[in-house]
Amino acid sequence: MGRKTVLVAGATGLVGFAALKHFTQVPDVDVIAVSRRMPPGFTGRHLALDLTDAAACAAAAEPLRDVTHLVYAALFELPGLVEGWRNDQQIVTNDLMLRNLLGPLIRAASGLRHVTLLQGTKAYGVHVRPLSVPAREGRSEMREQPNFYWVQEDYLRGAQAGRDWSFTILRPVLIVGEAIGGAMNLIPALGAHAAVMRERGPILPYPGGAERVSQAVDADLLARAIAWAGETPAARNETFNVTNGDVFTWPNVWPAIAEAVGMRAGPDEPFLLQSLGRADWDRVRQRYGLVSPALPEFVGLSLEYADYQMRYGHTEPGPPALVSTVKIAQAGFHEVMDTEVMFRKWFKLFQRKRLLPPP
Repeated sequence: MGRKTVLVAGATGLVGFAALKHFTQVPDVDVIAVSRRMPPGFTGRHLALDLTDAAACAAAAEPLRDVTHLVYAALFELPGLVEGWRNDQQIVTNDLMLRNLLGPLIRAASGLRHVTLLQGTKAYGVHVRPLSVPAREGRSEMREQPNFYWVQEDYLRGAQAGRDWSFTILRPVLIVGEAIGGAMNLIPALGAHAAVMRERGPILPYPGGAERVSQAVDADLLARAIAWAGETPAARNETFNVTNGDVFTWPNVWPAIAEAVGMRAGPDEPFLLQSLGRADWDRVRQRYGLVSPALPEFVGLSLEYADYQMRYGHTEPGPPALVSTVKIAQAGFHEVMDTEVMFRKWFKLFQRKRLLPPP
């Protein structure tokens, strides 16, 4: 296929940063990062671009004429996170951001070959109703629920019609990986909570509510799925669910999480992670000489996301949230990962980088 240039939009986010790390290690691939701030450790081409600024996006398009692949992982979330998922402003802003970038890019990059767009299980209404089990691409969508996925997807399909480039829409489940200050990354959130709890003793109680069966996906595995989609004819103009390949409940994986942070799982003790104290985290940072920032900059909106994921305040088991990955396997992507191994992996990385205390 020859040399390619991959533009990663949202390069400091959970998905974008994983994609950025993946493509920088692939021979004959040039990578351009788009984000408001420089991705940590990245030394390549970077565009500090506000995707809500149409004029800035148009002005930035000319140097992007060599782009062959766009990984669109940019995301706008409102404070409060979960409540914002049904907010008109969230929908309109995410739609605008994609249009502002992709419109000028299509005109400038005559060699564009592929666009990857990220959605998720909100396509199946997981935030407003029990899922059809398993949720399947093309059968279980909840188009009647307002969602920025639909306006972005409709725009993408309209923009692609009659053109040579193709797109793939990926729908990962709960993503776990490396990002600082993200909206939905549980490692900083759970790691900060555990570090504060460890000051009081070696026991880490499970802080959430009644369990439900769920799925997760490793960010690096997702990045490899993105790379696969960009070169695979069977992925052309298709939509795929992506998971690790197993299922879990939070109480089930909690002992592995506790061990990863140097503690032991204890009896359930509901705790609203959003109430985690900034001063408590500051004391942990000082004690261990961590390089991680203050709590708001470290966790972003992820404490709220952790409370949502672990169903804080719920006393009855929740409906299973499971998607089918038959379609992506039949198309040729077969990677899997043990979810407990995934959690251990990312806690170890954050510890090694002195973002979290050693276990």
